[in-house]
Amino acid sequence: MKALLILGLLLLSVPVQGKVFERCELAKTLKRLGMDGFRGVSLANWLCLTKWESSYNTKATNYNPSNESTDYGIYQINSKWWCKTPKAVDGCPVSHSSLMGNDIAKAVACAKKIVSEQGITAWVAWKSHCRDHDVSSYVEGCTL
Repeated sequence: MKALLILGLLLLSVPVQGKVFERCELAKTLKRLGMDGFRGVSLANWLCLTKWESSYNTKATNYNPSNESTDYGIYQINSKWWCKTPKAVDGCPVSHSSLMGNDIAKAVACAKKIVSEQGITAWVAWKSHCRDHDVSSYVEGCTL
């Protein structure tokens, strides 16, 4: 029993691998994962959103003291509303740690669910920094 407890603690202490994407690398990845034009949202808008939410960093977190939730990963997906937690209302079938790894497929799937249900305006950073702005520079120079 003691060995299982130690093993469990070791597994919990292993840091989640994460990645900070280069802009064009992320553009290619998002395009491959079907984000370009998903629900009418251009690839440039998705890049703008991720730039302002996480600076393209899959390990980004932000604690929200007002509702005691945390935003995770490249899309800053909220633990109260979307991550698979006891507090989540109607979330994505993912844990917060799976939103923070090198492989962003689960984060993309969750972002698709969010935009399908609430639209791109679910992200405050998009409303503040991308809406009504020319976002073409986010894909400029990327070979897609």
